[in-house]
Amino acid sequence: MIYIVIILILSVGIGFLAVFAFKTVFQPQQIGSIAKLIKQQKYAAAQRVAKSMISKNPRDYIAHYYLGKAYLADKKNELALMEYKLVNQKAIFNGQIPEAEFRKQLSTLFMKFNQTEDALKEFLLLTKLEPANAEHYYQVGKIYEMQNHADQALGFFQRAIQLNPKHVKAHAACGLAYFRTKQVEKAKKEIDYAIKLSPETASTYYYLGKILKEQKDYSGAVKAFEKSLRDSEFKQRALLERGSCYMAAGAEDNAIAEFDKAVRASKDEGAQETLYAHYFLAACYEKQRNIDKAIEHWQAIYKKNRQFRDVGAKLSEYKDLQTNDSLKEFLTCSTQEFEELCKKVALSGMGVVAQKTEQQRWGIRMLAVEGKNDEDWRNVRKQVFVLDFHRETEPISDSVIRQVADWAKSHKCEKAIVITSSGFTSAATGFAENRPIELIGKERLEDILEKAGI
Repeated sequence: MIYIVIILILSVGIGFLAVFAFKTVFQPQQIGSIAKLIKQQKYAAAQRVAKSMISKNPRDYIAHYYLGKAYLADKKNELALMEYKLVNQKAIFNGQIPEAEFRKQLSTLFMKFNQTEDALKEFLLLTKLEPANAEHYYQVGKIYEMQNHADQALGFFQRAIQLNPKHVKAHAACGLAYFRTKQVEKAKKEIDYAIKLSPETASTYYYLGKILKEQKDYSGAVKAFEKSLRDSEFKQRALLERGSCYMAAGAEDNAIAEFDKAVRASKDEGAQETLYAHYFLAACYEKQRNIDKAIEHWQAIYKKNRQFRDVGAKLSEYKDLQTNDSLKEFLTCSTQEFEELCKKVALSGMGVVAQKTEQQRWGIRMLAVEGKNDEDWRNVRKQVFVLDFHRETEPISDSVIRQVADWAKSHKCEKAIVITSSGFTSAATGFAENRPIELIGKERLEDILEKAGI
């Protein structure tokens, strides 16, 4: 019995010695070989060695770290992030994994995949690990800026400047933060100083453009964003901003050109900037009644992110266009064609004759009378109606219904009829009740279009 116990103790001891020998002799050699393969750009070989180590010991987080490094060097960012997340959750940072370098790489990956909250945690940890590094404070400030926390962003930008008074990007970002906290003079001073420090730093002009845009100086903003295009980090965002300036100024064709460039400048189809470029393109095409192109961009977004803003609702709203040619014609025809279409709908679909039409931003306003022809109208006084044909995509609000009711009353119309391809808010429906106002939504419109032979 004693001999059996002794043999068992010796076996366990030998086992521990074997594990210790592997960790102290073989593991460092294998890790060294992975590092060497990565340096030689032999990424597939480095990944094979790391995977082999992990298959023998799934808890070898040093091997997981180097597998992540190999993936990162091989531009397999999603796989790299998976490995780095595992290391972050399980590993003990005792010097074998360089923690500061690891957290810099992890924060960069989080930012690539729009996981800003996780990136923020990493950058905040880096300010503790390397408290004298101004760049970490600048990166924290940038995330707070993205989250519209201007006061917090300003504090971190100021700390970055304290550590490095010549940090040009921090000065420029600080300028924007000052502007958003209503400190206009300080904002201008910071931007001017950033440009003085380094006139060739393109990103400074991005922040200048943001300020000019918020001041509604769209022409000046467009020029500033043009200069910031030289910085690859800011290029796509600058194109988006230029497009939004043109959009705000009503120059949709120019906006489309900029948003299209922003899509083509993308290095990641799932990135927020890319999704917003598609979204704004869709908005421009929708406004121009080019619904097919709008749907194309909404679908591009939906493939990557089904929860992105109101894209799901937009696709649902326009799904009938694929099968309903008359509704498609109503929504997509030119302004002049739409006027003629509305006259036909009034006569053949609703039994009224158009007497006067006015083009509006939202569609057509029509004065009409009951009857079949102008001669009938001249000889016998008939009821006069106002018909509003809307091609808006949002539900019609009660304020719109109130306005048309007032207009109808002032023009002595017996009744107001509001026709839309979308719908009405509950407040609009409530207001129309018990008043000489008829609301015609999408489903009834489809029936009327069919009756009119559209």
